[in-house]
Amino acid sequence: MAMKLKKVVPLGRSFDEYRLMFNLSKQDLCKRIIGVGDGPASFNAEMYAMGKPVVSIDPIYMFSAKDIQRKFDKVVDNIIEQVRNTPGDWTWTYHMSPDDLRDHRKEALDNFTSDFEQGKEDGRYLRGELPSLEFQDGTFDIALCSHFLFLYSDHYDYNFHKAAVYEMLRVSEEARIFPLLDLMLNRSPHIDPLIEELERDGFVVKIKKVPYEIQRGGNQMMWVFKKPAHRKLLI
Repeated sequence: MAMKLKKVVPLGRSFDEYRLMFNLSKQDLCKRIIGVGDGPASFNAEMYAMGKPVVSIDPIYMFSAKDIQRKFDKVVDNIIEQVRNTPGDWTWTYHMSPDDLRDHRKEALDNFTSDFEQGKEDGRYLRGELPSLEFQDGTFDIALCSHFLFLYSDHYDYNFHKAAVYEMLRVSEEARIFPLLDLMLNRSPHIDPLIEELERDGFVVKIKKVPYEIQRGGNQMMWVFKKPAHRKLLI
């Protein structure tokens, strides 16, 4: 038993983790990117510092940086304690230990909070949530979803996942989702029926192994994109 969570928790990942989780190339990083459910990730802040603006969407952005910090502080110790109590469920290759994991999460949070208020003014952090995004069709090139879809399969049903992925593909040319495991380290039951529907509707779906793993066995992402002919029909 890996993790028990009553709701989505505000833990964010770094630019380097995003790069590895989503197998992002140098070319990818120059494209128009939206992160959905980004929470207090530092991907946006670090990309902006490199001159590559990203749009991040999350309902938690209704709060101030200080409020988000408090929410993180409220849950992080419990999560790290659950990790300590289930040592066989985790792979210590990127993060070296539970303490190292906590340090990385705190570093990402600090980078996020230092950028958040200015980023809100810039329009880089927007309050919103799946499965309804307030953007026109094809606004972005790549939509990323880290540690929300599939991970919380017990909290959100198949219909929610289907609507969420199709919405990502409405506003973007492709969608990448990581991880494919739920909180109990099982492959999400929503994946196979979703692949079947996506392929039937003309999308290309690939399950790609990526060079990042923290949940044991959780080193794959779903990559969905439009076939050229399908893309033209949607324009």
